[in-house]
Amino acid sequence: MTRPVKLLLVAVLLLVLVGIVALLIARMRPLAMYAASGRRALVSAGLSKAAVPSAAGPQTFFRGGSGPVLVLLHGAGDQAAAWSIVAPKLLPGRTLVIPDLAGHGDSAPERGPLPVETLLAGLSAVLDEAAAKERVTIVGNSLGAWLATLWAKDHPERVERIVLVNGGPLKYATEGLTLQPKDRAEARKAVEALRDPGSIRVPDFVLDDVVRQAANGPIARLAAASDGMEKFVLDGRLAEVTVPVEIVWGASDRMLPLSYAEKMLAELPRARLTRLPRCGHVPQQECPAAFTEALQGLLAGPLPEAVIGATP
Repeated sequence: MTRPVKLLLVAVLLLVLVGIVALLIARMRPLAMYAASGRRALVSAGLSKAAVPSAAGPQTFFRGGSGPVLVLLHGAGDQAAAWSIVAPKLLPGRTLVIPDLAGHGDSAPERGPLPVETLLAGLSAVLDEAAAKERVTIVGNSLGAWLATLWAKDHPERVERIVLVNGGPLKYATEGLTLQPKDRAEARKAVEALRDPGSIRVPDFVLDDVVRQAANGPIARLAAASDGMEKFVLDGRLAEVTVPVEIVWGASDRMLPLSYAEKMLAELPRARLTRLPRCGHVPQQECPAAFTEALQGLLAGPLPEAVIGATP
C-alpha cells in the first residue's frame, strides 16, 4: 500500500470517528447541540456576541443591525439561540439585542438559585449597554414575557411597546404538568402540552435530555428561588403596566392556554391580542413563518389603543 493511500485511509477513518463522536454527542446532549447550532446561526445572520458586567457577573448578549431597537427575550431554560430561526427576518431595518438571561446560556451566575431580581438586574445591565439612549420594543416569550412586563412597568420612559408571547406576569398552574419532569413519561406529557398536536413528535432521546437538564439546569435554579417570586406577580395589578402591549399567542399551548392571554387582554390598559392557530408555547421555533409574519405586521402598524380589542 502506497503512502498516499495510507494517508487517505487514515483521513477517512478520522472523519468516520469524528462523525461517530458527533452522533453520540447529538444523541446524549441534543439540547446543547441545538443551542450551539442556533448561536452560530445568530452570528451568521450578522449579530456579534458581547458581554457586559453586572452585579451577578458578566451578561452575554448578541447584537446587530441598525435602526429601532428590538429586544428578544427567551423563556426559562433556554438561551439566545431560541430566536435564531426568526432573527434573520427581523434584522433588516432594526437593531436586534438578544440576551442570554441571567443564569442561562453564557450569562452569569453559573450556579445557585435564580431570583427574579437577578434576572431583572441582568436585563438592565444589557439594555443600559446596548440601548441606553433609545426607546426599545421588547418581545418576550414565556419567562421572557414576564420579565418584559416587569421591566416595562418600572421603566416606561424607555419602552415603546412590549410583545408578550405565550407568557406574562400572572399566576397559573396547569394540573398534571411539570417543567421539572423526573422521567421520560413526564417529559413527554409536558412537551406535548407545549406544542400543537400536529407538530413533529419529539424523539425520546431529546426527552431524556430534557429530564437531565430539568434536574439541575436553569429551571431547577428558578424553582429554588420561587419563595421570593410572589411580589413580582401582577394579578390584579396589570393597570400598573402603562406601555402599549401586544399579546401574541400560540393558540395550541396547553401549558398556558388562550384563556391566560384573554385575562391579560381584559386587564391591561392598552393591549391587543393576536392568535396564532396551530402553534404552541414557543411559536418562534414551532411555526416561525407565521410568527414572523404576525410580529412584522404588528411592529409596522400603529400602537395598541386604550380601547381593548383583539384580532381574529
